[in-house]
Amino acid sequence: MKTRLVTLLLLLAFLIVPGRPEAAHPTHTFGWKGEHFLLDGKPFVIRGGEMHFSRIPREHWRDRLRMLKAMGLNTVGTYLFWNLHEPRPGEFDFSGRNDIAEFVRIARQEGLWVIIRPGPYSCAEWEFGGFPSWLLKTPDMRVRTSDPRYVAAVTRYLHEVGRQLAPLQVTQGGPIVMVQVENEYGSFGSDHGYMRSVRDALRQAGFDVTLYTADGATPKMLGGGTLPDVLPVINFGDDPAGNFEAFARFRGNVPQMAGEYYPGWFDHWGDEHHTGNIENIQRDIGWMLERDISFSLYMFHGGTTFGFMNGANYSDKEPYQPDTSSYDYGAPLDEAGRPTPAYHALRELIGRHLQPGETLPAVPEPPPMIAIPRFTLRQSAPLDALLANPTAAVRPLSMEELDQSYGFVWYRARLPIQGKTTLEVGDVRDMALIYQGGKPLGTLDRRKGQRSIELDVAAGQPVDLLVENMGRINYGPRMVDERKGLLGPVRFGGKPVLDWEMYRLPLDDLSRVRFIEGDRDSPAFHRGTFTLASSGDSYIDMRGWGRGHVWINGHHLGRFWQIGPQQALLVPAEWLRRGRNEIVVLELESNRQRSVQGLTEPVYATAATLPATGTH
Repeated sequence: MKTRLVTLLLLLAFLIVPGRPEAAHPTHTFGWKGEHFLLDGKPFVIRGGEMHFSRIPREHWRDRLRMLKAMGLNTVGTYLFWNLHEPRPGEFDFSGRNDIAEFVRIARQEGLWVIIRPGPYSCAEWEFGGFPSWLLKTPDMRVRTSDPRYVAAVTRYLHEVGRQLAPLQVTQGGPIVMVQVENEYGSFGSDHGYMRSVRDALRQAGFDVTLYTADGATPKMLGGGTLPDVLPVINFGDDPAGNFEAFARFRGNVPQMAGEYYPGWFDHWGDEHHTGNIENIQRDIGWMLERDISFSLYMFHGGTTFGFMNGANYSDKEPYQPDTSSYDYGAPLDEAGRPTPAYHALRELIGRHLQPGETLPAVPEPPPMIAIPRFTLRQSAPLDALLANPTAAVRPLSMEELDQSYGFVWYRARLPIQGKTTLEVGDVRDMALIYQGGKPLGTLDRRKGQRSIELDVAAGQPVDLLVENMGRINYGPRMVDERKGLLGPVRFGGKPVLDWEMYRLPLDDLSRVRFIEGDRDSPAFHRGTFTLASSGDSYIDMRGWGRGHVWINGHHLGRFWQIGPQQALLVPAEWLRRGRNEIVVLELESNRQRSVQGLTEPVYATAATLPATGTH
């Protein structure tokens, strides 16, 4: 009896040893022949949906994957964002919400196949398209080219990705069936040598499954972004018949797949909120299902771009278009993980096209939502109280030159003359609030192409420019030199402004903020507390505030801005706790509001449609 007990205890100890190799899983084969994908030698149709594990709290990964499978999808696709995994050169982070290997293992447990999109470029309305900002510290380095310094950094990163994920390929008992080479490169360039270097780095990293490229279905995009020995797929948001006809003219006798099919779209600050059209989605997905054409919904579930990680775009009309923190995307599963009418419509549609032996799981219960009664933030602290240890230079330095990735830089200099005249800058990236002696003098807004402003300055006091990085451009040729901060030269009344002091404000640690009872003029932090008897997801209602950022219990939820469309920030249940909770709001532009509440539904509106809200 004693021997049996010892044996049992030893067995239990073995089972719980940290780092013990997982039990063996059956291996599979996946590839393609002619116009069909083949799984274990049999034709297979990918019914995929995209969700980004970095936009979802780790505690919600399994719930979201179960929702994906219950809609009838069999594959999940996800990006990796390089800037999260290598925040500093050679320092890698695959822990917590960055633990892609655990996300893939959960997908396997839930009976899903996985498509990995490691970049190095992701786009995805993510800061700098996923590139780490330290690439821009080298003045003449060009991302997405054959620049050997850039290619060396890419190779190092992809090899680390391989260490995390190569053991989880179908060939080794994992669920990973395909890996993407770069991303929509034909929309950017046509350097096939560069594309080959990314392909080779992936192979050297241990990826032996099917590699593929994804591009729009135009001759230019397909010609620039594909490689002869890599499977191409196409991205589009409507007209599958026309897109696949164009694709067939480029390359035939390969599987047809919509690598990204868009059921919705993303939002820019100051624009209208986007929603999808259910009838169009049903028509296009139905067309592909009837023809056994593979697809992946971009997005199935968008989630949230927490913290400073939103990207930006530009257009002929607007030089800069920062993205909102919400990445709801009009997706079938909304930002909080709840099924929408599009979810149920697609589930019914896919249910009519299941393979023999397939059944749809029941739809899981959506996550609970809670409303938080309105409460007042009664403590404040000025932002400039954090100013310390300035960097001095003759000219203003960019954020990258200051070894800073995100947040703010406070620039200070004495102007060469006094009185009323024009301040001119090389560029402002992306919003500058201008002060003298704490008095606001004006704003330079990159969205409006503003590079000059008339100021009336007094003698004897320096002028301050608080410059915020509102998200690096993530798409198009302008992203290659998307440095942040105040870019010179700077002139006042035609005379150069020299000898600057620069204060770094990354705001990645608020422990130095000292709050006291009472109010402070913007820019300032405001703090309040609230008590919860039970927890759930909630939307923090920021209507009545101006522009800034919100932290809950130390977690950076993202940005708010009265111009809309987003007016409330999602706070996941896992970041709330029973009992006392703390909220900190950085208000940059307005003093009207000092209270917040939690809602069970998001709020989308533009400044023009919002009712006036007084101070509470």
